[in-house]
Amino acid sequence: MENGQVLRARARPGGPAPLLLQTVHEHRPEVGGISVLKARGTVDTCNALEFCKALADHIAHADQAAEHPLLDLTEVYLACAAAVRSLDRATGVLACSGRALPVVQPRPHVREALRTAGLPGVRVHATMASALETLASRSGGPDEPGGAG
Repeated sequence: MENGQVLRARARPGGPAPLLLQTVHEHRPEVGGISVLKARGTVDTCNALEFCKALADHIAHADQAAEHPLLDLTEVYLACAAAVRSLDRATGVLACSGRALPVVQPRPHVREALRTAGLPGVRVHATMASALETLASRSGGPDEPGGAG
């Protein structure tokens, strides 16, 4: 999902905010290439499957480009259990290989939902800096995405 594509969400006054996803590629000296999927809006039953696919594609593209995938949930509301399950499905490939997707800056209710769910393919970080520190400590160097998880 590249640069600001909007996924379907219910569009009604006072309803959930539409989901906007944007991918940002950066090079960080401590870890090398990173690919951050920045999400904004609401993940609900109307768009959970699309979110799952977009996140799975993001992870796959980052791996192909030898980048570390990250998910920024600073401005996301998870409206239902389907939203949490979509994260679990999308990160399953990471969990199977002993890795976890760094999820940065989730709102308190999102952090609690992820903690309660105990998703093996997700690791929550309060800040981008803490996520990068963890990646640097687990990686064999800037050119090795994922490292041992």
